[in-house]
Amino acid sequence: SGRTRDSAANGGAVMAFRLRDREGRAYWSGATVREPGGQVHPLGPDQVEFRALRRWHSPRSAVDYPVSFTIRIGERRFELAPLLDDQENDARLSSGTLYWEGAVSATEGQRTIGRGYLELTGYDQPLSLGR
Repeated sequence: SGRTRDSAANGGAVMAFRLRDREGRAYWSGATVREPGGQVHPLGPDQVEFRALRRWHSPRSAVDYPVSFTIRIGERRFELAPLLDDQENDARLSSGTLYWEGAVSATEGQRTIGRGYLELTGYDQPLSLGR
């Protein structure tokens, strides 16, 4: 048959995060994998690793953002690439920060497996969580 089943439409999902310290090192990270059948697998910091592949320099703010990543989640490795580089948001008048937030494609091996959302904060200056 000439038909192929797109694995991105299988109903699975991955959510991963990393909080960085002032030097940019991982402070805390984790992930959750939801299998197509609905089973959920939480993963701790030792099972999640982010590695930047490429940076984008904003012509407006002069901030460098790591917009492409390899993410290891357990035994799996995903590559995230932005659908377009310029997805910077200037929220200095409301939240007081610049950040990059946007759409990415996800591949595993050489195969596109889905689309996602990536948020990058604290690259212009550390975020302040206090009042």
